[in-house]
Amino acid sequence: MSNATQELNISLLPWQEEVWRDKSRFKVVAAGRRTGKTRLAASLLLVKALSSKNGKVFYVAPTQGQARDVIWDMLLELGQGVIVHSHVNNLTLKLVNGATISLKGSDRPETMRGVSLGYVVLDEFADFKPEVWELILRPALADLKGSALFIGTPMGRNHFYDLYSEALAGKLEDYNAWHFTSYDNPLIDPTEIDSAKRTLSSYAFRQEFMASFEARGSEMFKEEWVKFDEEEPTGGDYYIACDLAGFVEVGKKSNKRLDNSSIAVVKVNEDGWWVKDIIIGRWTLDETAERIFDAVREYYPIAVGIEKGISRQAVMSPITDLMGRYNKYFRVEELSHGNTKKTDRIMWALQGRFEKGRITLNKGEWNIQFMDELFQFPNHLVHDDTVDSLAYIDQLANVAYDYGYEMDNYDEPLDSYTGY
Repeated sequence: MSNATQELNISLLPWQEEVWRDKSRFKVVAAGRRTGKTRLAASLLLVKALSSKNGKVFYVAPTQGQARDVIWDMLLELGQGVIVHSHVNNLTLKLVNGATISLKGSDRPETMRGVSLGYVVLDEFADFKPEVWELILRPALADLKGSALFIGTPMGRNHFYDLYSEALAGKLEDYNAWHFTSYDNPLIDPTEIDSAKRTLSSYAFRQEFMASFEARGSEMFKEEWVKFDEEEPTGGDYYIACDLAGFVEVGKKSNKRLDNSSIAVVKVNEDGWWVKDIIIGRWTLDETAERIFDAVREYYPIAVGIEKGISRQAVMSPITDLMGRYNKYFRVEELSHGNTKKTDRIMWALQGRFEKGRITLNKGEWNIQFMDELFQFPNHLVHDDTVDSLAYIDQLANVAYDYGYEMDNYDEPLDSYTGY
C-alpha cells in the first residue's frame, strides 16, 4: 500500500469487505437501497486511482447529473487526504499521484471514447444501454487489463439480470457476483426497513430493499392471491413436510449460496391449508434432526414427510435416536417428485389453491423469504426451498387420506382444485 493510500480512512461493512477482498477482475453486485454500495464504489475508485498505471478511472451513472448527486460529495469526503484538485464543472478529481477520477453519464457515450482505463464503476447498470459496456467501456479496459465493478438495484430481468446470472453461475471467466439486501447493512435499524415494508407494495419492497430481480406480472403466483390470518382455524390436522439441503459441517461457516433446509408446518381442514410456520436454515445433521423432532413434538402432526434422497437417509439415524431417547415414535413418509418436473409439481400443488384462496399464511419472520421465493418461482437465481416444502404437503396429505379412506367409495375427487 502506498503512502497516499494510507491517507484514506476507509472502513468496510462485512459484505463490502467480502467483495473488496475477492480477486475477480469483474465484480457484479445486486444490492438493495441503503445497503452501502455507493460507499464501496467510492472507496474502490480512490484506491484504484492511486494504484492505477495510467491513473485514469471512471465512475459511470445513467446520467452525469446522477453521478454528481450520488457520489461526488462522498468522494470529496473519503478522499480529502489524497485529492489535490476538484473540478465541479467537468466532475473530475485529481489525486496526489496525478491520477484522475472522472464522473460520466452513460447517456453521453461519446465523452468516454478513446481512453485507456485502469478501473471503472458502472452504477445502476440496469439503466444503461448494454452497448455502452460492450462497445465503449470494456474495450477501454483492454490495454491495461483494467477491472470493473457493476452495481445497482435490480429493475426486472434485463441485461443486468443476465450479467448477474451468468457471473453467479460461473459462465463468465474472471467474473463473480453477489446479492445483498438492505438488511445486510448493520448500520441501518431493521425496524426502519420493516416500516418501509408496511407502506410500500410488496413488489416495490422486494425490488428496492430485497434487491429482487423480479418482473412485475410475469410470475406464476400473484400478490393478490396471498392472504394472512394469525388465528388458527378450528378443526383439521397438522402435517409436516421437509425439503432438506446438504448439511453444514460442524465448525464451518455456512455459505449463503447453498440451498436451505425447509420444514413446512401446515394445518389442513376442509377449507384448505393454514401455514402455521416454515422453519428455514442451514444446519448440521444433528441440528436438522432436532428441528424436525421438535416440530413433531410441538404440533403432533398426523403425517411427517421428508423428500427422498441421500439427505433423508442421513437424517433418519439421528431422528431415530431422538425417538428412542424421548420415547416418542412417529412414521416418516418418503416424499417423491414422482418423475415430475419441479415447476409442474409445485404449480399443480400450489397455484390453484392460492388462486382460489385455499392457502392462508400465519404471520411470522419466515413470510418475507417465502414470498420472495414464491413470487419469483421459477427463477434459478432464487432459492425455492420454502415453496418446495410447502408443495410437498399436497402429497403428504394425500398419503394420509389413503390411510383413512377407501377411495373406491368416492365418485368425486376430494379436492376439486387439484383433482385428488
